[in-house]
Amino acid sequence: MAGQKKHKDDVLMRLRRIEGQVRGLQRLVAEDTYCIDILTQVSAVTRALQSFALQMLDEHMATCVSTAVAEGGEERERKLKEASDAIARLVRS
Repeated sequence: MAGQKKHKDDVLMRLRRIEGQVRGLQRLVAEDTYCIDILTQVSAVTRALQSFALQMLDEHMATCVSTAVAEGGEERERKLKEASDAIARLVRS
């Protein structure tokens, strides 16, 4: 269980860093920062969120989906469809 708590803390810390980046964007806009500089930071936030999403998807595949596949049945099909839909959403974004 201690490993799960550390992992959760790491995930939350990563989200807080992203939140800080978004607050930084707000500050840049409030300070009338040059548009290209703001767009550069938007790109950094976007990459951070994409990386986070891929990490979450990887963990979901390694835990929830692999367990459902091993158990078989309707849950297997549901989890595979759910993962496929999530991947499609990420690709479209």
